[in-house]
This record gives sequence, structure tokens and C-alpha cells, in this order.
Amino acid sequence: MSFVHLHLHTEYSLLDGFSNVKKLMDRVKQFGMPAVAITDHGTMHGVVEFYNQAKEQEIKPIIGVEAYLAARGMHDRDSVQDRQSHHVILLAENDTGYHNLLKISSAAQLEGFYYNPRIDHEFLASHSEGLICSSACMAGELPRLIVERGEDATRKAMKWYFDLFGRDRFFLELQDHKIPELPKINQTLIKLGKEFNARYIVTNDSHYINQQDARLQDILLAIQTGKLLSDPTRFRMSDDSYYLRSAEEMTALFPELPEAVQNTLEITERCNVEIVQGKYHLPNFTVPDGYTPSTYLHMLCEEGFNKRYGERAKDETIRKRFEYELKVIDDMGFAAYFLIVWDLCRYAIEHGIWYNVRGSGNGSMVAYVLNITFVEPLSE
Repeated sequence: MSFVHLHLHTEYSLLDGFSNVKKLMDRVKQFGMPAVAITDHGTMHGVVEFYNQAKEQEIKPIIGVEAYLAARGMHDRDSVQDRQSHHVILLAENDTGYHNLLKISSAAQLEGFYYNPRIDHEFLASHSEGLICSSACMAGELPRLIVERGEDATRKAMKWYFDLFGRDRFFLELQDHKIPELPKINQTLIKLGKEFNARYIVTNDSHYINQQDARLQDILLAIQTGKLLSDPTRFRMSDDSYYLRSAEEMTALFPELPEAVQNTLEITERCNVEIVQGKYHLPNFTVPDGYTPSTYLHMLCEEGFNKRYGERAKDETIRKRFEYELKVIDDMGFAAYFLIVWDLCRYAIEHGIWYNVRGSGNGSMVAYVLNITFVEPLSE
């Protein structure tokens, strides 16, 4: 039976993950696994390299993140109540899910950051389309509730996840590491899961590729926490089992639940994200009714051209240069781009904000007539 790792931290989980992406793909290929997921802590800046390396090795990349759920709201910042966040695994099932992951990771960094990049339940609920969710490691909300508050509180929280994602998009994670509380967590997840007709996946909280890399990853943790390796009280992993285990090792962990392994393959089949590269991805620019970005740009440029050049606008040489630039912009599909820059500069002018333009844009007549730049390109 094959198996796919759906909970994995690469070197982009800074000072925590020790899995070099290229070496990771070599190992996955060696194991004959058809796919692998990336679920770095609260960030997605390793996704493109991960995606490209996987494609190069003919391995299916599954794009995800281990997000942080705020204890209360993502904008709450009380040093006692809000310092600890819960983990949750989110995997993109399709393009909509991928874009929701981008929104989640961006909002977590820009709006919710407090010790960690956080979102909250409300934000997750409003960006859950196209995502497959699982209960994560011992730092997940459900495992923590099992340990700290018991079955009733866990059952209530579990219901929230199933109400949001449904049985087919929310999975309970089972892990096997040398953590004293983990057997109780697994047993309780299995027990309560029966009430919801839940589905399970077996995962390994993978932070490094080979078992012997545990020592090196431990050094990263010491650096992260600013502690000496000799400090017996510092944070560290429980044992050296947080490596990329083989399919045979993973299958042997929960023999009473073979579907937990099979479900990793089903999720793999369902997760299909294509990251298009080498093309421009511009924001949509809303133009007035009756216009396209091109015709609206031409209208603005004609107004600016006549205002800037006055009587000189009749000069054939100047007019020819002006029309040539507009044609190049149209041919390259850059009309929306110029409108976006024009809008930014217009706002800056109206609000007394200083701005400047660098590089070859200073030689553009279109930029000049749009007040993007103040350099007249034809004057001696």
C-alpha cells in the first residue's frame, strides 16, 4: 500500500524545519510516493520552489499550510489570553482553495500577527471554500482540548469543523510520536470521531528528511528559542521520529485503521492546483461603463497629451511618438498596468504625497502625459 505525507515542514518553516526541498523530493522519489504536501508554519513562501521541484521529479505537489488559529479573535492581543495559538492543517483542493490559502497566509501576517501569524475561526470560515482541513498535531485545537478540557469541549469544537467543512473535507489526524499525551489524544479522536462518522488520516509531523537529521533540527530549535543546547529546560522535539517515514513505517502505525492510510491517497487525487508562472498577474482595474482598459487609457492619454503639449500637440513627430507608445502598450497588454500606476500617482498628487519614478519609465511619453513622471522625453 502506498502513502502520501500530508503534514510536512520544509526549510521554509524557519528555524524549525530542516527539510531541504530538493533533497526532500529525491527522498520522496526514492520511496516511490506519488505526491507530497507542504504545510509550513503560517507561511507559503516556499510553495513555488516546492511546486517546481516536485514537478521536475514528476511528483504531485500538494499545496498547504499549517495555519495558526488565534485563541480568541485574530485582532486580540492580550499577553495572557492570546499568546498561544492552535494549529490547523489546510490543503488546497483546487484553484479557489489555493487563492484562499494565499489570503489566509497574507491576512495572518499583516492583520493577525501576534507572536505567530494568526487567523481566527471567523476568517477561516469565510475563506474555507476549496480547502481540505485536518486536525493537525498535538498543538491543534482538538488535541489541546482533549488534554486540557475533556471530551465535551472537544466534541463541541469538533462539531464546528464538521459543520464548516463537512465529512469529506475535514479529517482527524492520527500521529505516533513519543509524547505521553498522544495515545489518549488518538483514542479520544477515534472515539468522538465515531459520533460524527469521521474520516481519518495518519500523518507524521515531519520536520526533517532522515532520522539522523534530528540532531541538526534540534540545533535550529535552540537557535530559534535563544537557548543553549545544554539547557535541559529548553523546547525540543520529543524524540527522533519527526522524519520522512516510509510508506511501510506509516502503514504499520495504525493497523486497525487502514483507511487512514488510504485516505491520504484519496486526498492526493482530489488536490489539483496548477501554479501558472512566467505570466503577469495584474489586479483588475475597474473602468467606467462603456470603456475597456485600453480605450479608457487612450482617453486619459489624449486629454493629458493635449494639456501637456498644447499647440505642440499638432507636431507630427510628437504625435507619432505618442501613438507608437500607445500601440506598444496595447500590444503587450499593459493598459491595465498603466491605469493602476496612473491611479496611484493621481491619489498621491491629490493628497500631497511625494512620489518618484525610477528607471526607463522616465523616458515614456505616455507616463509623462498621465502625470506618472514629470520628465518630458523629447525636450533637449
